[in-house]
This record gives sequence, C-alpha cells and structure tokens, in this order.
Amino acid sequence: MNKQLKRIVVLAATAAIGLSTAACSSSPTVVNYKGGKITQDEYYTQMKNTSAGQSTLVSLIIYRTLKQQYGDKVSSKKINAEYNKYKKQYGSSFSSVLSYSGLTTDSFKQNLATNLYSIAALKDLKKVSTAQEKKWWKSYTPDVTVQHISTSSKSDAETVIKKLKSGTSFATLAKKYSTDTATKNKGGKLAAFDSTDTSLSSTFKKAAWKLKEGQYTTTPVKTSSGYEVIKVLKVAKKDSYANHKKFIDKQIYQTWAADSNTMTKIIGKVLKKANVEIKDKDLKSKNLLSSYLNPSASTSASSASTSVSGN
Repeated sequence: MNKQLKRIVVLAATAAIGLSTAACSSSPTVVNYKGGKITQDEYYTQMKNTSAGQSTLVSLIIYRTLKQQYGDKVSSKKINAEYNKYKKQYGSSFSSVLSYSGLTTDSFKQNLATNLYSIAALKDLKKVSTAQEKKWWKSYTPDVTVQHISTSSKSDAETVIKKLKSGTSFATLAKKYSTDTATKNKGGKLAAFDSTDTSLSSTFKKAAWKLKEGQYTTTPVKTSSGYEVIKVLKVAKKDSYANHKKFIDKQIYQTWAADSNTMTKIIGKVLKKANVEIKDKDLKSKNLLSSYLNPSASTSASSASTSVSGN
C-alpha cells in the first residue's frame, strides 16, 4: 500500500468515527480534540472489524483460558526466568527489539506465559506412548565427537585428504588449511553432537555417522559453506531406550510443541473445556476460533480455496 493510499484509508476511518460520534456520546472518552472526541464504543467498533483487533481478541482468549486451566503449573518465577533469558540474549538492544515488535514488557511476558501454559497443556492432554518412545530411540544417533577441517575449495579438501593418507597429523593440517578459526588451533575438534543437534548441517552429520572411530572421510564433504574433511574420534554407545525415557519424552514433546497442527488441536481442547462463547454478534459471525475448535474443517476449506485459486 503506497503512502497516499494509506493516508486515504486513515482519513476514511477517521471520517467514519466522526459520523458515529453522536450515537456514542454516552460512552467513556478515549480521545478529545478541538470540536469533538472519540469514545470507547467508537474505538471498539472500529477495532473489532480489523484483523489486528480480531487477532488480539483470539490471543487474549487463548491466554486467559490457558491460564485458568494451567496457571498453577507455571510459576511467575519460571516466566520471569524465561524473560530474563531473552533480555540477556539481546542485551542493550532488548528494549528496541520489543518496541520494533510492537511489544511492551508486560505483553512480552504474557506471550511467554501463553507459550509455557500451552506446553503444560500439551503434556497434560497428549501422552507419549511406549511405541513412540521406541520409534524415536530407533532413529536416534547418540553423541559423536569429531575433528574437522573446513575448506573453501574442493581442491584444498582433496589436498588435506592426500596428506592424511601420507601420514600427516589431522591437527597439523587443521592448523594450516582449516577456515574455521574457532577450531583450527584446537586440532579441528568440535563438541560432541547427536542427532538432535541443529548447529551442524545434515550433510555434515550424516557423513560423520557413517564413520567408525579413527576413520576420516576419504572424499570431500560438500556443505553450504564449502567443503569438509571429517575424522571421528569417539562414538557413544547406544543402550536400551528404557534408560533414557525422560530424555526421549523431552525430545518428543519439543517436536510436538514446534508442530502447529498439534498445538492447534491442544488449544482447541482447552477452548472447548472452557466453553468459550463470543457474545458480540459481529465478532461471533467471524468464527474467530474455528481454526482451533474445528481444525479439520479449516484445513479442508483452506485446501479447497488453494485448489480453486490454482486453477
């Protein structure tokens, strides 16, 4: 939307508010200006018909119902700890980040609380089965410790491999050839990682998992940043899943929490239990909560719309 069009929209909205002033004169005043005022009723009427206003209402409903049912599962201490974690992460720019996102300290804490309440709801309403634990553990790869040498060109990686075969130590080659300044003077050694790690590329991890202790890649491993030569130092043993149930459940819940479809269904159960009823007839007609209360219908409607628009 260009600046002129934005100005027209703002003026049109302002005019609409002005026309309705007389009908809402008994409502508390939000704004005074020379020759008139804007009342709470006028402001509400305008806001409830905007996507931003409707989204705010849905967020408030979800927050209130989650807090009502799971507020005792999440302490204010935990919410503040989560808040302080972000505050520390962003440092002196934290206030600017909040402002840029249209958030205040209170609204950000409310968002954090909503997230923590929703996790509590997830753990209460969706249990991890033994079959799911076993399936997850079967696909899991435990800690692997490696040395690596990053190079910008394939030829450099091939040179490294050639020198390794001739007996030159990995640490010596890492110091000379690696572009990874954080590890080149440490023999190229990385912290141990498992299959839940997200800091390394899948290509890198898959190449490492194919090796036994003491082996290195005999062809350069191509990644988005260049080429890698990888040597495995240690592979942790994988024992019975029964010894790691707490860890497994944590990982499964993290996966579910990151899945929008799963969380939509969880929020839907919370809303149904709360028996939420929107009283405003205009807002009620919008079916604002339908994506949570009837997610399968919303998905079908969205798919149908996409199919039609694609023809």
